[in-house]
Amino acid sequence: MEFDYIIVGGGSAGSVLGSRLSARSSNKVLICEAGQDTPPGQVPKEILDSYSGTAYLDKRFHWTELQVSTEVVSHNNPDAPKPRLRKYEQARVLGGGSSINGQMANRGAPTDYDEWDARGATGWTWNDCLPYFKKLERDLDFDNEWHGKEGPIPIRRVPESQWPGHAKALAQTFKEAGYKYLPDQNGHFEDGFFPVTISNAQEQRVSAAIGYLNADVRKRENLTISTNTQVTELLFEDLRCVGVKALVNGKPTEFRGREVILSSGAIHSPAHLLRAGIGPVGHLREMGIDVRAALPGVGQRLMDHPSIALASFVKAGARVTNKETRRHLFVGMRYSSQMGGAPPGDMFVVGASKTSWHAVGEQIASFILFVNKTFSETGQVRLRSRTWSDEPEVEFNLLSDRRDLERIADGIKRLTPLYNTPTMRQVVSDPFPASYSDKVRQVGEINTKNKILTGIMAKLLDGPGFLRRTLIQKLIMEGFTQDDVINNEEAAEAFIRKAAVGVWHASCTCRMGADGDPMAVTTPTGRVRGVEGLRVVDASIFPVVPCANTNIPTIMTAEKISDAILSGG
Repeated sequence: MEFDYIIVGGGSAGSVLGSRLSARSSNKVLICEAGQDTPPGQVPKEILDSYSGTAYLDKRFHWTELQVSTEVVSHNNPDAPKPRLRKYEQARVLGGGSSINGQMANRGAPTDYDEWDARGATGWTWNDCLPYFKKLERDLDFDNEWHGKEGPIPIRRVPESQWPGHAKALAQTFKEAGYKYLPDQNGHFEDGFFPVTISNAQEQRVSAAIGYLNADVRKRENLTISTNTQVTELLFEDLRCVGVKALVNGKPTEFRGREVILSSGAIHSPAHLLRAGIGPVGHLREMGIDVRAALPGVGQRLMDHPSIALASFVKAGARVTNKETRRHLFVGMRYSSQMGGAPPGDMFVVGASKTSWHAVGEQIASFILFVNKTFSETGQVRLRSRTWSDEPEVEFNLLSDRRDLERIADGIKRLTPLYNTPTMRQVVSDPFPASYSDKVRQVGEINTKNKILTGIMAKLLDGPGFLRRTLIQKLIMEGFTQDDVINNEEAAEAFIRKAAVGVWHASCTCRMGADGDPMAVTTPTGRVRGVEGLRVVDASIFPVVPCANTNIPTIMTAEKISDAILSGG
């Protein structure tokens, strides 16, 4: 079958590209998505849920075999212990990450995009990007120079009247601590606390697939959406990509196209390139793959936002009730660490008023602290084998730049005293450093066994204080106390290195850059250097991860490059 554009991946970027490119009736467009469809009127309730924990924990929507390491990996010391592998919940469903994420809709700092331009992605300054942030959104709360009103993605903030007691106390605590209240997280960028901005309308998630591939778009005769379609190989004629091989519901199929666009995310897009012989020469030869184009940057400089959590027990009257909203993230805050040469607004905190779907999760709240402006850039994606079905080897090396670790340690010292304020003590008790460990993941799986076990434990946690403290220490904590991470620098570093995880913002493995940059994989319009007929359009082309959850920047990127493609760029 012949197409003008074959889009490999129907996630946040792929949904945008499919919609925008097929709006021109002369373009014949194919979207290949490995996961299931989410057609209008048949979107799984777990995806529509305003509380993201249901879809995020549902294995139907994941690459279930994908595992990554987050700790710094030493390749120079043969005696160094092998890094621990963690499950990494990467979406495998139409809409991609926007179908399972926390629905947080922030843009990042203007300095992020000015840095993109300075790093060689010409034409990607903040002033260049702002029109596309506005184009994608339909802001339901604000109508001003910062916002759009006509876009496919509704943007809103849960009104304070619907917040649980924990969120209200958190906002009051930030105010008492001297932080400025910002009614609009995506307005003028400055430090302060704010209602979390979300891609959600009428208490339902609006993924990129829901917003961009709606019923009217799906009626277009020139658009084909092929789900349950695993692309296994890129097809080439000399140095031109001319199509893909795929398994469609398990049946081998071949599609031909004038241009192939990889939108498979910062882990799987570079893996496609590597298997096609596009990447670092040494690694390709190590894998026994003929070199088609020597691009040393493919799979390199993988980034994410390192994060830790400080948790506490929530008293009964302050918990999420689900009476008006299913949300659990209501209040966010950004601040400037003024450490290590970081720009303003380099740190981010979001308050989670519950931490999981089950009864114990409803009793535990947390500060989720992450490094908004990340300096660690030594992560990488490499192949384990030439076989398309083998997940790649993924090393995030999250804290390879010590400034990231030091700012997390500083953040812990800033946040911990807030637990001792009269306002917070009314709603929480028993604070402790938390870890998203394998044990927590196992209990988080949605099944009857976990529902029964957590129901029993929840009743015990609501019992006498001495029993609650014992249960938290023995069954929930990971060997570190709040005093440890505040008063003992060695213990704090050990906790951070063990507990720090990414926040599912994998980026930068196929970076845009200037012609003279040897590590640049793509041009400022996403074209893969050294070959023809092939682009990458997703978070992998970010020159550096922005100070934001990556969904909205990814949609913006796809909007901007869609325009470039339609203009012949």
